[in-house]
Amino acid sequence: MKIIQKGLAFVGLLSLCALFIFALQDAPTDENFETKLINDYNVYALQVPENLNFAGEAMPLENPDILERMDRELLVNTYWQSNGLLMFKRAKKYFPIIEPILAKHGVPDDFKYLAVIESGLTNAVSPAGARGVWQIMPATGRENGLEVNKNVDERYNLEKATEVACKYLLEAKDKLGSWTLAAAAYNAGNAGVSRRLKEQGVTEYYDLLLGEETGRYLFRIVALKEILSNPKKYGFNFRDKDLYTNVPTYKIEVDTAVTDFTKFAQRFGINYKLLKLHNPWLREPHLNNKSRKQYYIDIPREGYYN
Repeated sequence: MKIIQKGLAFVGLLSLCALFIFALQDAPTDENFETKLINDYNVYALQVPENLNFAGEAMPLENPDILERMDRELLVNTYWQSNGLLMFKRAKKYFPIIEPILAKHGVPDDFKYLAVIESGLTNAVSPAGARGVWQIMPATGRENGLEVNKNVDERYNLEKATEVACKYLLEAKDKLGSWTLAAAAYNAGNAGVSRRLKEQGVTEYYDLLLGEETGRYLFRIVALKEILSNPKKYGFNFRDKDLYTNVPTYKIEVDTAVTDFTKFAQRFGINYKLLKLHNPWLREPHLNNKSRKQYYIDIPREGYYN
């Protein structure tokens, strides 16, 4: 009997300990964001919104194939939480630069999400040689007025690269007839999309049989648009101060060679690293500029870096 009593007492003690631990985990110590503990992580099926569109052009979600493909991209991007949160953070920093350039050219605002899926809003480098936030190929950059060489690569200049992307998209829209096809052409090329449409005897992106990358392209864009537009709906919790912001800069005009960017940076109270951070298009520690071209170099305003 004593053994049974001891056993029951031990079980009771374990139960109390478990309840105490659960209570500590279940109840936040503070209502504020900084101290609230969230411990009920679950994975849920998502409801695909009924009226999704890209640039005002509706997705035919009544088609079960289209619905399944959209559902896939919503799931993949919702539950890749670390990447999703980084997209929110970077969007706050870079969308204010991209949005007015799109608007100036009459390109729908939704195309900023194309930049998100192209590069994650970073100066990415693809195996094929595309570079920068808009993933522009060398030939495309040069054809559209960008300087692309070992010394200067303006595909890394976000403002200039966005201008080039706008020009390409406007031409694609004019050729292919819809913004959806123009977006697909940004990935597969105007000629590639035109050829597929003709071969398959269709006129819409959603009717095309495409390879994996281009076939998922529009669905990924719309998924990121939906998630970044509705963070709470998809479980992303952050404060405005958690997001990244741009450090204000002013421009210095340069129309001669610069032999040493380390010394150049020091003249403005910064170091070489900060100069490169704000001017990633400067690819070497010097500027050749034999033609005496006019460049504008961004210098961060005083007080933002220690």
